[in-house]
Amino acid sequence: MKRAAPLALAVPFMVVVGAGLVLAQGRARLEQGGRVFMISGCHGCHTVGKLGTPIGPDLSHLGSKYPSDYLERWLRDPLAVRPNAHMPQLELAEDQVLALAAYLSSLR
Repeated sequence: MKRAAPLALAVPFMVVVGAGLVLAQGRARLEQGGRVFMISGCHGCHTVGKLGTPIGPDLSHLGSKYPSDYLERWLRDPLAVRPNAHMPQLELAEDQVLALAAYLSSLR
């Protein structure tokens, strides 16, 4: 039983550390998505809170309307999702699509 005690303490510790790493990676992905939003010029047509230009839809609560996988498809090819959309085709790398979709889906 004395050998089980260290293992019994180690497993919850590893779970907590692992969860902390996942949260840190999630935060980093959201921050990257926010940077992609700015660098790609999304703020030139859309608003998030008080940031941006209200030419296109306000994205401040987009995450409460659409799941991340929908936003990923949309960002890859807006016209394939909605043929009459006014959204231009973006030239984003796959990691940028994933980060931007994560950021947008976090907006509630």
